[in-house]
Amino acid sequence: MKRQNVRTLSLVVCTFTYLLIGAAVFDALESDTERKRWEFLSELKEKLIRKYNFSQEDYRMIEIVIIENKPHKAGPQWKFAGAFYFATVVLAMIGYGHSTPVTYGGKAFCIVYAMVGIPLGLVMFQSIGERLNKCASLVIRRGKRWLRFRQTEATEMNLMLATGLLSSAIITTGAAVFSRYEGWSYFDSFYYCFVTLTTIGFGDYVALQNDQALSNKPGYVALSLVFILFGLAVVAASINLLVLRFMTMNAEDVRREDNELQSASHHVVTLDGEVMAVNGKLLAGHMVSLNATDTADQVSVCSCTCLAHRHQAHMNSSHASTPSPQASGCRRLLSICPGSRSRPMPIRSHRNPRSQRPGAGLALLGAGSNVKRASV
Repeated sequence: MKRQNVRTLSLVVCTFTYLLIGAAVFDALESDTERKRWEFLSELKEKLIRKYNFSQEDYRMIEIVIIENKPHKAGPQWKFAGAFYFATVVLAMIGYGHSTPVTYGGKAFCIVYAMVGIPLGLVMFQSIGERLNKCASLVIRRGKRWLRFRQTEATEMNLMLATGLLSSAIITTGAAVFSRYEGWSYFDSFYYCFVTLTTIGFGDYVALQNDQALSNKPGYVALSLVFILFGLAVVAASINLLVLRFMTMNAEDVRREDNELQSASHHVVTLDGEVMAVNGKLLAGHMVSLNATDTADQVSVCSCTCLAHRHQAHMNSSHASTPSPQASGCRRLLSICPGSRSRPMPIRSHRNPRSQRPGAGLALLGAGSNVKRASV
């Protein structure tokens, strides 16, 4: 999980850094022009009011009339052609804002329609993107075979390059078409195509909004809808590749961490229900369930690699002054243990009611990754 956490934190930091850089660049590019435009419009407003002797109320009314009349230049917005175009924009999450429902019923239906339609559209675009990637992989494989490449399989980079070229072709072709029908410059048309297919949808440029296009140009309406749907499918194919790549990276990290845990499990021993490495360090957060007979069988006698089992012999009161053989054996272990400290941990004695033989205590001597059982 450490690699995944580091990647997530890095993505968050990079995203916010990118936002800060974008804000600084847009501020430098647009703020001065915005100020000049505002000053020009304010001056023009004052000239119109003085020339035609408008009151402030009359001028605000003219503003409302001009703004509200703008969508109607394309013809009826809520007849079937216009409504279909609006539904496509909602389902594709473009949201131009050129036409919006006004009635309460229309707003309520728009909410419900979007809640169902947006997930449906995402699944559809994702599925079409997967089919496009499949077709692209077949074409790439056959092309490599025809060119007699040694490696004929389509790699992720090949698919990303193919979908990127296809997206560029669609945007450049669409820009030429919209420049022809809408009277925009090619750069503005390219800007509109990019904003549309990336579902940004500012609404500053919207097709089918001039010369009653929704009513008088059905072929152009169909072309615009095909451009939006097919272009979004191609963009979804590119996004699908990026998502699959990210998921593959996560799966590789999880598999690597599992392998590391499995390899580390060969170098640990259990101690009182917990996991301890052979170097004597306790691995926090790892609990191992032991049998009833094993729970009291392992005790630590020093701070390094020596682990002692419980001591079977019990000192009677008459032999309290005589050290037990097991204790002497443990002292010998501590004396030969190279990692023991000057103040070893106290030996804890336990009685195992199931054990019948008064055998000597056992210790686990760890050397590197090997753990040997030695009698004391």
